[in-house]
Amino acid sequence: MDSKRLRPFHIVLGLGLGFAAFTVASGIASAITEFKNPAEITRHPWENIPNGWKAAFYTVIPIFLVWASWEFAKRVKNWERGGPDNRRTTVANVKTRLEDLRRGVYMRTLLREPGAGVMHTMIYVGFIVLLGVTTTLEIDEQLPDGAKFLHGRVYQVYSAVGDVAGAVFLVGVVWAIVRRYGPRRLRPYRIRIKSRPEHAVILGTFLAIGITGFGAEVFRIAHQGVPAFEKWSVIGYPLATQMRGLEGLDHWHQFWWAGHVVTFVAFLVLLPITMLRHMVTSPLNMYLRDKDRPKGAMKPMPNLMETDLETFGAATVEDFTWKQLLDTDACTMCGRCTSVCPAHATGKPLDPREIVLKTGEVMAATGDPATTPPLGTVPEITVEANSVFERITGEEVWACTSCKACDEICPVNIEILDKILDMRRYLSLMESDFPSELGQAYRSMENSGNPWGMSQGDRGAWATEFEGITVLDGGDPLSSEYLYWVGCAGSFDDKNRKVTRAVAKLLQRAGVSFSILGPAENCTGDPARRSGNEYIFQMLAMQNIETLNEMGVKKIVTQCPHCFNTLANEYPQLGGHYEVVHHTQFLEALIEDGRLDMTGARLDERVVYHDSCYLGRHNDVYLAPRRVVGSLGGVEVVEAQRNGTKGMCCGAGGARMWMEETIGKQVNVERSQELLATGADRIATACPFCYIMIDDGIKAEGADDDVVVGDISMHLLEALENRDAALEQARQSELLTIRTKAPVAATAVAVAATIPDVVATPAPEPEVPQAEPVSEAAEPAPAPETEAAAAEPEPEVAEPARTPDDFTRIKGTDPALARALPEHGIVTYEDLAALDDAAARDLEAALEIPGRISKWKWPAQAAALIAERDETD
Repeated sequence: MDSKRLRPFHIVLGLGLGFAAFTVASGIASAITEFKNPAEITRHPWENIPNGWKAAFYTVIPIFLVWASWEFAKRVKNWERGGPDNRRTTVANVKTRLEDLRRGVYMRTLLREPGAGVMHTMIYVGFIVLLGVTTTLEIDEQLPDGAKFLHGRVYQVYSAVGDVAGAVFLVGVVWAIVRRYGPRRLRPYRIRIKSRPEHAVILGTFLAIGITGFGAEVFRIAHQGVPAFEKWSVIGYPLATQMRGLEGLDHWHQFWWAGHVVTFVAFLVLLPITMLRHMVTSPLNMYLRDKDRPKGAMKPMPNLMETDLETFGAATVEDFTWKQLLDTDACTMCGRCTSVCPAHATGKPLDPREIVLKTGEVMAATGDPATTPPLGTVPEITVEANSVFERITGEEVWACTSCKACDEICPVNIEILDKILDMRRYLSLMESDFPSELGQAYRSMENSGNPWGMSQGDRGAWATEFEGITVLDGGDPLSSEYLYWVGCAGSFDDKNRKVTRAVAKLLQRAGVSFSILGPAENCTGDPARRSGNEYIFQMLAMQNIETLNEMGVKKIVTQCPHCFNTLANEYPQLGGHYEVVHHTQFLEALIEDGRLDMTGARLDERVVYHDSCYLGRHNDVYLAPRRVVGSLGGVEVVEAQRNGTKGMCCGAGGARMWMEETIGKQVNVERSQELLATGADRIATACPFCYIMIDDGIKAEGADDDVVVGDISMHLLEALENRDAALEQARQSELLTIRTKAPVAATAVAVAATIPDVVATPAPEPEVPQAEPVSEAAEPAPAPETEAAAAEPEPEVAEPARTPDDFTRIKGTDPALARALPEHGIVTYEDLAALDDAAARDLEAALEIPGRISKWKWPAQAAALIAERDETD
């Protein structure tokens, strides 16, 4: 690197020198000009302060500003040790960056946890306003007499704002002290386990700043004789009235003023060398959140078969990017990542906060020059080499499920998962230091194309049960609209083959044109990449991309969120660009478009949906699965305690599916207990790993006889098939009723035809059987004048049978509805086209499809089909 080039740490040092020079110039200018505000209602900032103290102020403060900037520059120099990471501000992303910065400055991310959010907001906003109040006073002092503005009502409002801000600041500080050092029930676990002496020093300094500020104001007002216009100082004025008559008010004012200056100097000292630095680094980190890869994608790596790189992954400080190193100094140590980590919650050695802090400790200790760690450490902790594995163990790294809960909840957008996965890359590729169970999965992916180690020839075996599903050879062009990417679990796992069949049946019901690859489909490589083996990932991914590109594949449907994430977000890094949709998203669209008719489909049960990490936090798909479940009639959808962005992992992500879980409580059991606590009759999943893990967890709890676990597609298909069965049963019952009535009517007609047309002679009453059916058919002989007419009845013309039209061509129908329409007198397109609004509503009520006919304009569609048929004829 060119040592003469302007570098970021030079800029930081320059800014510090600039602020210091401005402060010195302000002191000199005020001493030379001696501008005074002639107004009566105003404040003279240096009143009762000796000139020597004033000179000391304008000397000491600039010195500490330079010192603080030097300490900050050392930290920035450490960030520069990292590799490149494109976080440039461009026209395309400037709006996003400013919005992210605004969210940070306005504390919107902190407010996701109201208690801590309000507390931090009170401290931060109060401090910023107080700093603005002091700066405003300094600016007013430098202005000529005619340009001064802090007088009259403006000054009074200014005083009120300052006092209110000071009160808010102090309340926030006291709240923070109680939250960290108060009764145990008021201290969150994540704070109790990470309190250090520097927390007490910082909070003590803040408390002193607030108290000394009010003390200086109280004795200034008292020294001035408590003028009435100072009543707008809503805190200082009432207290000043209590000091009236106290001897030595001038000295008391000087004492509190000096104390306030000293505490501000202490703040400048603490700012760059303690966690207090996050006041600067956290907003910067939030501004730089937006990156040039999708949320769910890992950092790309060069082609390992062609690269000249000698090391892969991250082990030393220089192996991380500069943004990853900035993360370590932006951390607020709040521990929210710790509170949501499934590994930590179940007794594993991983704590995401420690990953950040330990990386920062190594960076600080090995810097040139060395600087302070992100958070104070105990003396026994030493760093002797530039390796993060001086402080981080392999057990911590391999315990991660890659659920991304830590990244999602971090209020300052620290990217923790990237660091863990980069360390895995190093351990796997450079050290071959990975859990032994992964070795078998690696060999299976490399040799068999899937981590199950099953024969590729069996991938499409499930499709033999279906008609109309094309199993493509890898070289065949894709003629279908969609390629259904089944995935390894959907092809080989017995549980997930049920999901595959359910999805295929739903797609066929909706008339979707799709094909599958079968033996030509390899594992996407997700387990290999998430466990750090980039070599196997690239091998599998390149084979798949070559196959897909040769076939001309554009649209892919997949039932596995891991496949979905890899195909959509990571294959573009290697040249594979496709339109990928998860089956829950696709089902939602099919239901919305009416291609998958949910009319009459019911599940009169309570259902809870378990969020898939790779569908949710990695790709922000939360509503589609819930809407699909919600499309069922009678269903009661409930939520687990942890859901959505805070949903708990099943424990199988990050290749944990292929590793043994021997430490602590099993993650899937913990999650299953949460789901059972909802009282749900059914648990809906949207991921093959989640299905396996949650089903196993429910069985471990002995609840598998009471609770049904299945993919959303399985629950959906069950409801639809139950509806169809009910409709078919009703149709068969109706036909049976018609067939039962028809012979009775024919017999009556036949019997009546055998009775001669003569005047019947009634039999004696006792001899007539009461239940004789023929007596009901016999009619009295016609009168003579009508006999001839009766003898020659008008012949009946039988109505020719009409052939039903194909109502499945009407959008908004389905096969069941098409069969039901003739039963309600709608046999042809002409019958449907003739419906007016009232008749349409009656038909909707009869078919129990409220609003369907009007929404899809069935009469108009029927008319169009009639016109099309006439043109063809």
